[in-house]
Amino acid sequence: MARILISGASGLIGSALIAALEKRGDQVHRLVRREPRNQQEIRWDPMQPPPPQLVSGFDAVIHLSGESVAGRWTESKKRRIRDSRVISTRNLANAMAIAEKKPRTFLCASAIGYYGNRGDEVLTEESASGRGFLAEVSRGWEEATQPAVQAGIRVVNVRIGVVLSREGGALKQMLLPFRLGLGGRIGDGRQWFSWIHIEDLVAAVLHVMAHSELNGAVNMVSPNPVTHTDFTKSLANAVRRPAIFPVPAFALRLAFGEFAEEGLLASARVVPRKLIENTFMFRYPELASALQEILR
Repeated sequence: MARILISGASGLIGSALIAALEKRGDQVHRLVRREPRNQQEIRWDPMQPPPPQLVSGFDAVIHLSGESVAGRWTESKKRRIRDSRVISTRNLANAMAIAEKKPRTFLCASAIGYYGNRGDEVLTEESASGRGFLAEVSRGWEEATQPAVQAGIRVVNVRIGVVLSREGGALKQMLLPFRLGLGGRIGDGRQWFSWIHIEDLVAAVLHVMAHSELNGAVNMVSPNPVTHTDFTKSLANAVRRPAIFPVPAFALRLAFGEFAEEGLLASARVVPRKLIENTFMFRYPELASALQEILR
């Protein structure tokens, strides 16, 4: 039985991961910003350095919390996006570095936004970072783990793609218009869409935790990214509705500004090379089967 400390426990990924960890018998403690409701919850302020005893004695610390990137990016919104990731990660890493009983593993969320808008280029963990706000935030996010690296803790930066789940996230927001026959591609549809089924994401995190040879950046995406046109067709087929109402790029830019450019229209053709080389087996490597399972 491992002792795990996790932030972002109430989010889409965190709640699914905690269920899997507890099912296998791990003892999971949750970092929360409100008053704790039970012995498994520990209060913290992500913007303040925690005492080292908060992280001492855990086998692994998993950091998933952060401000949502969705919506129009005002300057205050961008500051919250950046600080909620970079400052909180640095605070945890610094605490782990000086803890009496250091955790063995620090698994910190990152994002495929690290790569920026790259067209048709195939992107692996060795690919350089791209341009733009999300790439800048992702670089700072990963660099903030360095105090833990320097203290000899195994650090894994999991670069997560678009997570497909019936419980929330991007897919849940798309379902209603598609079920009403009002769905369609975004922009010209040529941009690459790197996705992963929530069950594969959870399994991949457990796989990484169990394999100490994996460290640094690990792409958490399906081995088969698709263009947005193909994603639209697959989702329309899954709900048995036409998808004939494309959303033009100019309308997205008017509605969402910078977020539209980097979050909706950007192209990132990401593959999980490290997971493949480490013999991780995806349960849902193809989009059609992933959507069928989610929507059944």
